[in-house]
Amino acid sequence: MGEAAKVRLDMELELSGEMARLHLPEGVDRRLQALLDKQDRGEPLTEDEQVEAEGLVELADLLSLLRLRASRAAG
Repeated sequence: MGEAAKVRLDMELELSGEMARLHLPEGVDRRLQALLDKQDRGEPLTEDEQVEAEGLVELADLLSLLRLRASRAAG
């Protein structure tokens, strides 16, 4: 398999009050916390778990950024 290409994506989003309530669904948040707890206990994550955890952290960060921008746009 070849190396995955990185793509830059610029988007314009209309930030509404609904954006301020964005969060990870409960089950997804629980999974992320379980992976982070496992790592905190010194248990090594499998390669798949590492990829999963990194992706979930990136998603959580993106949602936090969108919430922040929505709250700033709201004044």
